[in-house]
Amino acid sequence: MEIQARRAGVNGGHGPLLRPTSLTVKPGELTLVAGEPGAGHTALALLLSGRMKPSTGTVSPDAAKLRKQVVLVDAPEVNEPEESLSLAAVVGEELAMNGMPSGKKAVHDWLVEHAADEHATKRFEHVPAQTRCAVLLDLAAARPGVTTLVLDCPDRYHPDPREWFALAHEHVSPERAVVVLCSNSSASILDTPHARLGEDNDTKMEITA
Repeated sequence: MEIQARRAGVNGGHGPLLRPTSLTVKPGELTLVAGEPGAGHTALALLLSGRMKPSTGTVSPDAAKLRKQVVLVDAPEVNEPEESLSLAAVVGEELAMNGMPSGKKAVHDWLVEHAADEHATKRFEHVPAQTRCAVLLDLAAARPGVTTLVLDCPDRYHPDPREWFALAHEHVSPERAVVVLCSNSSASILDTPHARLGEDNDTKMEITA
């Protein structure tokens, strides 16, 4: 599924939450979108996943189709896991949301399969960044019918952007797109073509898997 944002913006009570932004998300591509803190990362993530209506411009397909096929991953203050929960509890909740077995044994088996069982009892806030990002992406990708993953600001907890970039890229497939929203500093370290919040972005900036 191709997603198009055309001068899509979000207004807040005290000013714009997201200035008009244009970009195209295509299957089989990883799209990196960068901006300064407060530039509207989560607002764009909510628009692309059909969970918010734009105040200006358009996003297509319609919100109902986006909600069925786009998974918002780890968005701060939206759907990031509760820090006090154990990793096992977080995995259990996500498996249940995916309509998969989520009992104690199923969670244990999933963690073993994904090489994360040593962290099962840790509070989520203490799970290593690499494991946190990998687990949440793996769970999101397993959601039935998903065609797009939108990973929101992994650099807020992950010190090395090259690591989360590699994890995100692993989930790109001919049928699946991945969008990652990050800071300008992370994009600079990665030194790769990227779109920018608040701008009309050339679709050629997208990164083909």
